[in-house]
Amino acid sequence: MFDDFLNDPQPTRRQWLQGGSALALGGLLPSLAAAQSGWPSKSIRFVVPFAPGGSSEIVARSTAAELSRTLGQSVFVDNKPGAAGNIAMSEVARSTDQHTLILGHIGTLAVNPYIFAKLPYDANKDFKPVSLLAKVPSLYVVHPDVPAKNLKEFIAYAKSKPGKLSYGSAGNGSAGHLAFEYLKMTAEVFMLHVPYRGTGPMVTDLLSGRLDASAIGAAAIIPFIKAGKVRCIATGSAKRLPQLPDVATVAEQGFPGFEMTQWYGMLAPANIEPANLAKLSAETMKAVKSPESMQRLTGDAAEAIGGTPEQFTQFIAAEQARWQKVIARANIKPD
Repeated sequence: MFDDFLNDPQPTRRQWLQGGSALALGGLLPSLAAAQSGWPSKSIRFVVPFAPGGSSEIVARSTAAELSRTLGQSVFVDNKPGAAGNIAMSEVARSTDQHTLILGHIGTLAVNPYIFAKLPYDANKDFKPVSLLAKVPSLYVVHPDVPAKNLKEFIAYAKSKPGKLSYGSAGNGSAGHLAFEYLKMTAEVFMLHVPYRGTGPMVTDLLSGRLDASAIGAAAIIPFIKAGKVRCIATGSAKRLPQLPDVATVAEQGFPGFEMTQWYGMLAPANIEPANLAKLSAETMKAVKSPESMQRLTGDAAEAIGGTPEQFTQFIAAEQARWQKVIARANIKPD
């Protein structure tokens, strides 16, 4: 029919109508096919490889809330802690449903590859970076019973009691572990490390006085600082935080150039379809930079980033090179 329409030098009215319908249908079919194969087609599971209560929870839930609105499908956070994030990373690496994502982190991407003799996942091959979501400065805090008002006093106190003070972290190789080891190396002090299974239980023990100190992402600890339940002696940020204007940075307190921030990004399994990755990345960048998300993150002293997959890939490589040296020097082990 359509061939007749094209070949007839003087098509009839019926042929015009039939031909026009064919053209319209021809243009509509690709759109229908795209709609039928549209992604996402069901709820998206956003895995967080840590226990609830830390900065990872805040960043993940903020991003998930915005993506749920823009993608038209629910994005729900699933906390799956254990083994320094290896359990969750391994599970997501093997996922094939195109609807499972994971929160990448300084620990799982830039630390674990250098502290574990064998990992159940390959940080660079088993995942596709989607976007760097946020950076969160580490805050160095102490229990109120510790007689130190600032970093200088704390270092002097720690040196007077070598090996007798304890600091907690969310686990071996976690961001908090790195942050305090970095400080210990820089200030040349010795303290006992107590690893936990997540930030939440560690903070509980810090508040109770079972721990002397910790380095924690700003978003997770600022409410307790404001309430006077812990004392912040320094920030790992490059400059002072608006939320804590009276707290000097580590760099300001005698260690120029010192900076320590945790970071979080979104990853998909390596088998994600390129078109799905492109859509997810574009929507994630918009979600992180949305006014609602920016307000939530800024309120928790987190810096929204929202870069491209290529930028996140380059960032991961740079962080791996940086922390490989620190891990080797500090002799950080998984156990």
